[in-house]
Amino acid sequence: MIAPASLSAGPASRRKPKAGPRILVVEDEPGVALPVNDRLAAEGYRVVWVEDGESALDHLAGQPADLVVLDVMLPGRDGFEVCRELRRRGHLVPVLMLTARAEVVDRVVGLKLGADDYLTKPFDMAELVARVEALLRRATGRATPGMFVFGEVTVDLRRAEVTRAGVPVPMSAMEFRLLRCLLENSGEVMSRERLLDLVWGYLATPLTRTVDVHIASLRQKIEPVPSHPRHIVTVHRLGYRFDAAPADVTSHPAASHEHE
Repeated sequence: MIAPASLSAGPASRRKPKAGPRILVVEDEPGVALPVNDRLAAEGYRVVWVEDGESALDHLAGQPADLVVLDVMLPGRDGFEVCRELRRRGHLVPVLMLTARAEVVDRVVGLKLGADDYLTKPFDMAELVARVEALLRRATGRATPGMFVFGEVTVDLRRAEVTRAGVPVPMSAMEFRLLRCLLENSGEVMSRERLLDLVWGYLATPLTRTVDVHIASLRQKIEPVPSHPRHIVTVHRLGYRFDAAPADVTSHPAASHEHE
């Protein structure tokens, strides 16, 4: 659980140097923000804390961040609105949402608006750090060159772009990485545990529904009929598989000067 707020993160000798990725924490409750800031700083991250959505948007307009820890319940613009505005402005920074709401529908809303992951309060600090590390690790991973075309959808892995009938399809960074993973393993059944490991970088727990929520969001965006998916198919009790008829999907290697 979250430890009581402290005005000090501990002796400087026990901290790692603050030369790591920059994290913006958007949280109006000091009792949550202070221990989060202290723990992330102790892990070596450069942490900036703001208390409302407008301040977060203003800050990101002038200083990019490597990751945003974003509370849902904020004064003024709530976390959902802030996340939507970030994506509208073209920010692809990973977003980890903090919410006191346990309902699946709220998680779905956040993920559809562009959040990459979420934690429900109260949470363990070790899990927060693990989620942050996984998001940053995936954000800096190199995309596999290539392009996939199926139905009306085109996925350009080099440019991290998805279009449907020529219209750009907005996706969070995590949604795109999940889609890429499914495409690169087309025809193969991918368990939830394997997808969590490959895409998010952490192992599943019995209650983890992160994969299912992201799959539902992807289907809404790329399937002709989301309620009867043609491409992202559920394999009962095993996981998911990407399917496409041979004439309906092509993979084009990108031009590259690299040699094996």
